[in-house]
Amino acid sequence: MLKLFPVLSFLLLAIACGQREQQPSTNSTTNHFNMQPSVFNAADATAPHPEKKPKELTAPSGDKRIDEYYWLNERKNPAVTAYLNAENEYAEKVMAPVKDLKEQLFEEMKARVKQDDNSVPYFDNGYWYFVRFETGKEYPIICRKKDNLDAPEEIMLNVNTLAEGKPYCSVTGTNVSPDNRYLVYAADYTGRNLYKSRIKDLQTGKLLDDEWDSAFGSSVWSKDSKYVFYDTKDEETLRTDKVWRHEVGSKKDVLIHEEKDETAYASIYGSKDGEYAFIGHGYTQNIETHYLQLDQPLADFKVIAPREKEFYYDVEHHNGQFVIRTNKEGRNFSIMTTPATQPSKENWKPLIAHDANVLIDGVDVFRDFMAINERSGGLQKIRVYNWADGSMHYVDFGEPTYTASTTSLADFNSKVLRYNFSSLKTPNSVFDYEVATKTKTLKKMEPVLGGYDPNNFTTEFVWATARDGIKVPVSLVYKKGLVKDGSAPCFQISYGSYGISYDPGFNKNNISLMERGFVCAIAHIRGGMEMGFEWYENGKMMKKINTFTDFIDCSEMLIKEKYTSADRLFAQGGSAGGLLMGAVANMRPDLYKGMIASVPFVDVLTTMSDASIPLTTGEYTEWGNPAIKEQYDYMKLYSPYDNVKKQAYPNMLVKTSFADSQVQYFEPAKWVARLRDNKTDNNLLLFVTNMSGSHGGASGRFERLKERAQEYAWMLGLLGQKGLQQ
Repeated sequence: MLKLFPVLSFLLLAIACGQREQQPSTNSTTNHFNMQPSVFNAADATAPHPEKKPKELTAPSGDKRIDEYYWLNERKNPAVTAYLNAENEYAEKVMAPVKDLKEQLFEEMKARVKQDDNSVPYFDNGYWYFVRFETGKEYPIICRKKDNLDAPEEIMLNVNTLAEGKPYCSVTGTNVSPDNRYLVYAADYTGRNLYKSRIKDLQTGKLLDDEWDSAFGSSVWSKDSKYVFYDTKDEETLRTDKVWRHEVGSKKDVLIHEEKDETAYASIYGSKDGEYAFIGHGYTQNIETHYLQLDQPLADFKVIAPREKEFYYDVEHHNGQFVIRTNKEGRNFSIMTTPATQPSKENWKPLIAHDANVLIDGVDVFRDFMAINERSGGLQKIRVYNWADGSMHYVDFGEPTYTASTTSLADFNSKVLRYNFSSLKTPNSVFDYEVATKTKTLKKMEPVLGGYDPNNFTTEFVWATARDGIKVPVSLVYKKGLVKDGSAPCFQISYGSYGISYDPGFNKNNISLMERGFVCAIAHIRGGMEMGFEWYENGKMMKKINTFTDFIDCSEMLIKEKYTSADRLFAQGGSAGGLLMGAVANMRPDLYKGMIASVPFVDVLTTMSDASIPLTTGEYTEWGNPAIKEQYDYMKLYSPYDNVKKQAYPNMLVKTSFADSQVQYFEPAKWVARLRDNKTDNNLLLFVTNMSGSHGGASGRFERLKERAQEYAWMLGLLGQKGLQQ
């Protein structure tokens, strides 16, 4: 049973985050940045402004708020789309002075992409699988070869063909049946993350009539290739809540599991060895797992351990035993095992003990060994456990700040561990690690065309002291020869929510900034898990404000240590990172020259009070439930929309997508309108809506480069640049 996510991991990683590009190096050894007045003049165009229609919102506690722009959530109202289009036109007019610079940046980035690139092939169940791109094409082509790499290529799915005539196309969940005949995949053409799944007969090349809507994209095949288990979303809330069994060639799908708790999710996944399917359902620290042997697809799923408050576990299978990662012994997780025939919690036995200083991020189980992804000291590590004798060792990486994690080779019997490695200056690299000999082989380093040399750049891993005394790690990269006199512009990014760590991986887009004198910084603030599960807990719910003050304290450190100055420091965050931007803009607008808020979650109280909005109820444990007065009051302290005030704000570029299913377009639309009502400065406030994109923006690899070029041109224009590198 084969899921093709590993095939996509090397080539699509950069696309998912926006293509990472680079600039030819120069021999300059100093970088004193000669900043000029902004090239923009907002007076050249008139900013649009939507009509005010005050609406009173009353909380269960009785607290009342007035929302004068609530009506902008009327997606089908022509006045709404007219306003969004007017904002796009305004932004284009204001950005006219850097039109040539934006095109130059795009061409720089595009020129560094090896357009006809291939992923590193891997072998599974008689076939070599890989992904390739063709010159000029936006999307991947998913391929395989039988037995050896000299065999004829078989194109399983050409996403470029699927995307023809469509402004947006996203494909996920590609999964080949155990008999190698069928491919299931899911495609979304709307940007709403509501996928339609299809089955392709790889022998005939034809699509079967089998299909299902509202798919999440996950699927598991039965061992006889006759059945597919899959999960679907509620079409209104977009909560993944149902798991089904589908018989190939039939339209009589059977509902296997429904998660009726509106705060919880349900999903299906399979063990690496193809022996079991698992249904995990719950949210954050409350997960329950059910299991089914895949050679008995018509049997009932059985529970491993019932759901309990603050109890989390996920499951793999190895040689007749379940391998369980759990917070049962501590919040940084331990690993336990139990016989698959006796999986209840009283039979769990410790394998890897809990360590308060080490977060166990996940496991990758093979026949002879297990790879354990860990975090400690703010960095990722890979520990290898030998099943035969219980011995363990760590893989050595050799750089001060980096990102490294296993990439799941599908072959359970592999004696090789494959992992991805990169740093802020080292391109994404794929290594094969021979576990028995502890030797590693570089299979591929992401090609960066145009003369990029990582030796021309310096990385640092430094610490900022937060106002409560906590040390917050910061990853830095810049061109060698940096003069720390405060003259360099700085691009500071972060996220800080959901326990998602912002790892210091390679971003070749940023080379276009660093070659122009920028320092690039990642603030590893609380709310992620860079420093363990407690790091996450101390940046959520009733401690969420730590996330914002950490970011501010990191900015102050960068200014104090003269990496940059407030008049040339830029900040960026997206989604929950956009919430970060909104909160910080209200709290310390004086620290930043400009802010980029992408698909920002800025109307926290209103969104979390509306259970019909997608993803709301499942996030009560992340932000709080407004029906609980204490939680409502705390969210009101930082919700960006509710805390806009009469003050000067930095230059701001706000970006959204009309079809975004995760942060609705109307949140940033309302926020921008209220900012315009209250800001006391003459700084730029631009609002750009992608009318065909998703939460991640455009779907094509080159279209996303255009989005990055726009952002970089905006920053450089504010620093007085409008053309060639200065």
